[in-house]
Amino acid sequence: MSEGAFFAVLVVDGALAGAVYALIALAFVVVYKASRMINFALGEWVLLGTRLVAAGVHTAGVGLLAAVVLACAGMVAVAVAFSRGILRHVTNQPVIALIMVSIGLGILMRGSIPVVFAGVPGAIPLPTLDADIAVFGVLFAIEKLVAAVIAAVAIVALTWFFQASRTGVALRAVASDRQAASAMGIDVELHFTIAWALAGALSVLAGVLWTAVSGGGFGIEVLGLKVFPIVIIGGLDSIPGTIVAAIAVGVLESLAAGYVDPVVGGGFSHVASYLVLIAVLFVRPYGVFGRPDIARV
Repeated sequence: MSEGAFFAVLVVDGALAGAVYALIALAFVVVYKASRMINFALGEWVLLGTRLVAAGVHTAGVGLLAAVVLACAGMVAVAVAFSRGILRHVTNQPVIALIMVSIGLGILMRGSIPVVFAGVPGAIPLPTLDADIAVFGVLFAIEKLVAAVIAAVAIVALTWFFQASRTGVALRAVASDRQAASAMGIDVELHFTIAWALAGALSVLAGVLWTAVSGGGFGIEVLGLKVFPIVIIGGLDSIPGTIVAAIAVGVLESLAAGYVDPVVGGGFSHVASYLVLIAVLFVRPYGVFGRPDIARV
């Protein structure tokens, strides 16, 4: 393979992975845009979503699509219970309290999931696509392209939801100013719950797509930490910024894995995004596309 073709392969492969990264990262963003809270347990949410899908296929005996729908319903129920039962009691508490609640939830979920789903195979049987697609004369597994297309469609739908739907506009209003939104008749707690429910459904879809791309990889529960640099680089309150950052990080990791890892012995691709994150924080602490919070006194 020529040097130019090898570079093109790495870029395309990274961009396809970046589309799935973007979908996972948006589960961060939808919660932050509504509640100004970062869900540090996102990886565990994705893990639970994929286990629910696996349970639907292996235990309930339903098809993959039905299992995904049931898992989305289950994660929405978890999100509603968390928002109504726990989050509403700490909404006005200091930021550290929100962080600790999120981290504590993640620890609880990581410890209880193996117990709850004991005996249920964790693998999700995905349709086998016996075809490849040629890009610059190099064959790619079509599973990656299909996963990227599904992720792109979900991202477009989510973007439309926030920009054009009545509920999406209300969520943006809540994120901008809770008191003003409440004064205009918007049920703030209800829209907090909607945001978390969206994150739950996104966790299921993102987990299934990540499984299709990587086979589950290094431990799906750490996906939250893997995409955390993306949401900071792109801007926590910016959906377009998150998408751009996800594609860029996907390409960066792919290039690092292809050119740098063989030289240093591996591992650099996993920390490359964090090095970029540190550089960005020095220049724009609120992210490349994020907006600074301006306090008027």
